[in-house]
Amino acid sequence: MGSLYPCTLYVCGRAGLVPHIVAEGVADAIIKPEPRDTPERIRPEEEVMPSEDEHIAPLTILLVEDDIPHAELVKRGLEAHQIANRIHHVVDGEAALDYLFRQGVYADPVTSPKPHMVLLDLRLPRLSGLEVLREIRASSDSHLHTIPVVVLTSSAATQDVTSAYEQHANSYLVKPVDFAQFMQLIHDLGFYWLGWNYYAVA
Repeated sequence: MGSLYPCTLYVCGRAGLVPHIVAEGVADAIIKPEPRDTPERIRPEEEVMPSEDEHIAPLTILLVEDDIPHAELVKRGLEAHQIANRIHHVVDGEAALDYLFRQGVYADPVTSPKPHMVLLDLRLPRLSGLEVLREIRASSDSHLHTIPVVVLTSSAATQDVTSAYEQHANSYLVKPVDFAQFMQLIHDLGFYWLGWNYYAVA
């Protein structure tokens, strides 16, 4: 500690910089506090996905999307960041329900495992996304009730958003038109839902 000669320390307060007369040693202690073992803030580019060992089983996504280019972008965005272990893609609402209820070509649980999450478009052939969501939540299979359903659609209509949440969607995301923003959305979606989120055990 320095000597106790008086010196002036300016303190910022509501009235601006206010001079305070303090001993030099005290000023040294105020101006140069002891270093604290505080971890540095992790920048976004340094984010690290949790390891697969932190999950009970490999993660599976059911992607319900009739727009093939959009579906390929979603798969590319997730796979590029090693977020999903398996992505199963169907192109209409009926196929989505067949997969979830293990009917027809999806009867084998080995090749068509129950998903940890459903990525669901609203504008689908045969059955709409809202009808699919309604069937999932009305099912007598309690396991289906615990699967998060994330709506991923181009519609930002208030009625669509409201209807999706009335059918107990877990999240509602609107596809950006810009390519870079779309890919960032997919990365962020996967980082949360497939990296940090915990799922009910079947």
